[in-house]
Amino acid sequence: MIPDVRQIARATLCSLSLLGLATAVHAATPLLQPGKHTLYQRIITRPGASLFSDASGKDAKPLPGFEVFYVFGRAQGRVQIGSSAQGPVQGWIDDDHTIPWAHTMVATFTNPAGRNRALFLDTAQHEEDLLSAADSAARVDALTKGVQAGHSAPVVAMEPENFVDPSKNFYLLPVLDATQIERDSGPAIRMLHVISASTTTGNTARTASPQTLKQFKAGLVFVIDTTASMQPYIDQTRAAISSIIHSVQNTAVSQNFRFGLVAYRDSLADTPGLEYATKLYASPDFSQSLDAILPAISTVHDASVSSSSFDEDAIAGVKTAVDQVPWQTFNGRYIVLITDAGARSNDDPHSLTHLNIEDMNHLAASKGIALFVIHLLTPAGNAANDHGKAATQYRNLSKFNNAGSLYYPVPGGSPDAFRPVIQTMSTSMLQQVADMTGRPVAGLTPQDAKVDTKLSVVSQAMRLAYLGDTQHTAAPDIINAFTSDRDPADTLHRTLNIRVLLTRNQLSDLANALQHILDAGLAGRTAPENFFTQLQSAFAASARDPNAFSHIDTIGPLLGEYLDGLPYKSDVTSITQESWLAMGAVGQRTILNNIASRLRLYQEYESDPSLWKQIGQSHDDGERVYPVPLEALP
Repeated sequence: MIPDVRQIARATLCSLSLLGLATAVHAATPLLQPGKHTLYQRIITRPGASLFSDASGKDAKPLPGFEVFYVFGRAQGRVQIGSSAQGPVQGWIDDDHTIPWAHTMVATFTNPAGRNRALFLDTAQHEEDLLSAADSAARVDALTKGVQAGHSAPVVAMEPENFVDPSKNFYLLPVLDATQIERDSGPAIRMLHVISASTTTGNTARTASPQTLKQFKAGLVFVIDTTASMQPYIDQTRAAISSIIHSVQNTAVSQNFRFGLVAYRDSLADTPGLEYATKLYASPDFSQSLDAILPAISTVHDASVSSSSFDEDAIAGVKTAVDQVPWQTFNGRYIVLITDAGARSNDDPHSLTHLNIEDMNHLAASKGIALFVIHLLTPAGNAANDHGKAATQYRNLSKFNNAGSLYYPVPGGSPDAFRPVIQTMSTSMLQQVADMTGRPVAGLTPQDAKVDTKLSVVSQAMRLAYLGDTQHTAAPDIINAFTSDRDPADTLHRTLNIRVLLTRNQLSDLANALQHILDAGLAGRTAPENFFTQLQSAFAASARDPNAFSHIDTIGPLLGEYLDGLPYKSDVTSITQESWLAMGAVGQRTILNNIASRLRLYQEYESDPSLWKQIGQSHDDGERVYPVPLEALP
């Protein structure tokens, strides 16, 4: 049984539609892209463009480069433009001063910690040569050193050393074309044709003064399973926090670090005696002393009754930490999940969030949080055959760019085996902060302690994000160049994420389409052969042109033309009646579960204003855009 997905999905649609996001009928309508029925033509202006009052070229006014406009008409070698799909039109621009932008794809930098900085080359051939070279690592090193020495060709620009966070310093790096290149080893790599369209001013150089770094503040929140039998681990976590506080309370670094703790159990539906599903015992808070957390967590204890299954709602615990902690006040953002059991899946009737593992990882990453997992491999978990499934879940949940999975299994899972893991992890995080801020603490970690390379990458990422924010680091002024979405020297490391700018109207339409598919799939569980017939009826009933859905062969056309041609592989768009029947009940359920989770994720997007941006000069709220990762599309 798929629990309450209709209710969850409709809550998503409601939250979108209440803002008036449904597409309206307009007096002025932009031109459609060739062969499309709903996708409007859009252009980006080239530097040096002028805006004319009419197609004949009267009353020229300078127009900024890299502005985004809709196209309302074409005549005499000029293009009639407007900032909003609703109009009004603003004038005309020479066609040769525009760049067509069909897919509204953009690239955003990943945090550069643990990888080479992205290079932007002058021609496609130079980029192809770099990507296909047997010695690509050596070439990247030579090109980087050449730029640093002042010899740039064929490099047009290089990524800044600091992280440019689009949620804090919004920029446009439009992708005009993406070509996938297969390599002899490692993942495929996409070659990207990009132009610069920065909407803000700033610097691209890193200037890290000691005084700036002293202001770096970090928060570490433990999310701990407090079901029956977890008391020894609760005690060990509390002891680790107390020990660290005792070590640094009278040092300068005590001004830079705070702890928090979230406890979670499970749904109360079957077991009310669990008392709570999740509970925030203490939020990291610099308005209080470092040791203020100790009395706040002194009463944390394990449940007096057992929950209804071995798996617990770990995702609900993590989401409580993500949602209820004021992360915007912290530069270093760490969550450590401690558990001996797998997480309830998004289709579990007792899941509180109905988010799948990957979507929870997206939400944590969107707030710049590094999510660590300490997995206790206890005999009880082994007897329940839970270890393998849970390990896969937590490796995916804890993925962090260029560091791999922040997953730490504890063989045997005993309290004695857990003690050094939690102590070392906590002190290592604090040591990284102490070293970064120039406030080292003697004896905090042993001098011969092995360096945790994953934690080092995370720490560097936090540092670069902080410097990018405080130094107002801007995206480079590229103009026109070619690059790749992965580090040519090591394709396991992603340099750029490809996203598609969806307007609120488009996200509303996409959510509506997914709701129809979900309803048809659920209604047709007893007769899956009627799935496509039900889809056609549902879409025809809500469409302005019912005949447009009189016959469909695949689901793709139902989801919106703005997904056509994007460089991603969808589990949904290529489904046919035959493939739907062939995948069987289990495969169909997986598809429907993922759709339900996507709807829940889009609701989270809608509730988070930080990345909804207005590009151009439109004031229409429905035209605000969200850079949706390709991985978050259906």
